Amino acid sequence: MTQSLLDTKYPRIGTTIFTVMSALANEHQAINLGQGFPDFSCDPQLIDAVHQAMKNDQNQYPPMAGILELRNKVSEKVANLHAKQYDPIHEITITAGATQAILTVILAVVRPGEEVIVIEPVYDSYIPSIDMAGGKTIPIQMTPIRNDAGVVVRYELPWDELAGAITSKTRLIMINSPHNPTGMVWQAQDLDRLAELVEPTNALICSDEVYEHMVFDQAQHQSVARHPLLANRSFLISSFGKTFHVTGWKVGYVCAPKDLMTEFRKVHQFNVFTVNTPMQYGLAKYLEVPQAYLGLSDFYEQKRNYFQAGLSKTGFSLLPSQGTYFQCVDYSGLKIPEAKLNETDFCQWLTSEIKVAAIPVSAFYRESYDANVIRFCFAKKETTLSSAIERLQRL
Repeated sequence: MTQSLLDTKYPRIGTTIFTVMSALANEHQAINLGQGFPDFSCDPQLIDAVHQAMKNDQNQYPPMAGILELRNKVSEKVANLHAKQYDPIHEITITAGATQAILTVILAVVRPGEEVIVIEPVYDSYIPSIDMAGGKTIPIQMTPIRNDAGVVVRYELPWDELAGAITSKTRLIMINSPHNPTGMVWQAQDLDRLAELVEPTNALICSDEVYEHMVFDQAQHQSVARHPLLANRSFLISSFGKTFHVTGWKVGYVCAPKDLMTEFRKVHQFNVFTVNTPMQYGLAKYLEVPQAYLGLSDFYEQKRNYFQAGLSKTGFSLLPSQGTYFQCVDYSGLKIPEAKLNETDFCQWLTSEIKVAAIPVSAFYRESYDANVIRFCFAKKETTLSSAIERLQRL
């Protein structure tokens, strides 16, 4: 065997759980409720707007920060929703999806050895991005609250641990609301408490808000943009792909104060430079009708309710889903031998034998943490959800 010329630079980084489970779902022809993407089409008017941009020959490089028309629309949207005015010239950048935005924020501000706090379970790109920047990940864990039977019923923010983790070495704190994977949503008092913790420090905030338009039960999304002290030290990240059912387009945006955005763009220009031109023009046109995103919470709340009603007739214990398009469940109460499996093995068994794919929440921790909780995605057609429910009810 020929010896490799390269020892791995990132020994802790493997293939994402989403890739693994989607491949397994394809292999077993399972219903894929694992990876977070819709199986229904976007609005044809959005396709028409992109098509028209292509026909208008808007197909060459756009400005590095994104076309001004789209940045203006983002500025208007944030101002209307959160009463915070970001300057479209200096404070908004269009990105190749939220994951690229997250990596760029970290590369732009984290120096080798500086500390970055993440709150686990955490979206799986955060920690590898910190590793790539040479930063030091400081993971703290949400508290899984259990009932008398030992079943997880919700997650709570670990305020005491967070307060203890913030030091003079903290460069960045990464937050995510609505939260993937748990579906938990930060409240206004949570932002107030975070502000109290960071005010005497130089810590910056990276606020992942890609599910901002999926907040249920008449609640309001609490963006860092709504909080002046946090807004002044935060990168706000969102995603057109999540909002408009076009995850494969990989288009998102970042809002931040001018001094922070200047540093962000230094990295952005060399790791992606800019983003698909006709899609930017199409999105700018589509954003002229705010109802395209203002009605999204009701749309997904109906799907959540339908899916929860079906799962209520199974042995799964449902955790609250306050936002996102994810539903977490505790499977330890199932009356089957497989309920004793760890989360990864249970998800593999569920995919191969029951033909429904899910994601183990343990995959959202740096060091695997099994709580018998898995995550389903309900961003699917009703027929897809119905078929999945029928299979899951056989357990």
